[in-house]
Amino acid sequence: MDFPALSVDAAPRPWTGRYDGDGEAHRRWWQAVTPADESTSAPHVPGTAGRPAVLLGFCSDEGVRRNKGRTGAAAAPAAIRSALGPLAHHSDRPVTDAGDVVVRDGELEAGQARAGLAVSALLDGGHLTLLLGGGHETAYASYLGVAGSRAVRDGRRLGVLNLDAHFDLRDEAAPSSGTPFLQMARAEAAAGRELKYAVVGISEPNNTRALFSTAEELGVKYLLDEDCTAGATEAFVADFLTGIDVLYLTIDLDVLPAAVAPGVSAPASYGVPLPVISAVCRQVVASGKLLHADVAELNPAFDIDNRTARVAARLVNVLLG
Repeated sequence: MDFPALSVDAAPRPWTGRYDGDGEAHRRWWQAVTPADESTSAPHVPGTAGRPAVLLGFCSDEGVRRNKGRTGAAAAPAAIRSALGPLAHHSDRPVTDAGDVVVRDGELEAGQARAGLAVSALLDGGHLTLLLGGGHETAYASYLGVAGSRAVRDGRRLGVLNLDAHFDLRDEAAPSSGTPFLQMARAEAAAGRELKYAVVGISEPNNTRALFSTAEELGVKYLLDEDCTAGATEAFVADFLTGIDVLYLTIDLDVLPAAVAPGVSAPASYGVPLPVISAVCRQVVASGKLLHADVAELNPAFDIDNRTARVAARLVNVLLG
């Protein structure tokens, strides 16, 4: 399985972490991840757990700025890698770091397009892709990559599952972190398809009646944060998975309580417990339908003791482990 040449803005940097030894029994993420270059390949070794995985950073907080939020999420990919590096690596799945797409000078749409092309190429190469955001404008970059992949072009039914306190269905003049799922709905309609979109963790006080009306018009399935018990959430996700062939999972870290994830653009006063969110991640992996995932809205400038970065790293570990 050849690794495609990608147009990224920043090459992967060396990973670091605690050193306990070189053998498999001591391996940590920083020792397991290989940097991508033109000579890198990621073969599917018999006996490994599924497709080889690729991490790609999306360094952007332009969408958050446009959405009048507190900026800082552009530094998130590096913070997630730093938190992930020391964790023990228990999987035999090959993992590659492809570097970062960087949004500069407010050119969000161009950055989303570049990231989308990279994700499409990786998916068509047989990889499991995980985009490290970035504000939740990361989601539209992910969508461009997934929608452009051979799997979706060939007619497999795509579902988008968002773990988030917000619908992000705003109708604004300029794309932002608050608009990606309305953008997806319109893009799917233009392609002759209907967006299959579900959200776990919606905060009723933090979404206006207009947003609930838009969600109803688009047929969005959602579960309120107050209703996210373990059993209810598992049933909700299972029902959504039955109607799709491939899944794009997006995790906005503000779905978690502020005490667990303080370093986000909009901390949650209520939130969904981490064990429930982690269980959803395990559920979608076990379904065999996960095509692509991303983690968004970490803001290292407001993180406390790297709590949110550590949570993001733990969720990446679940998705790729």
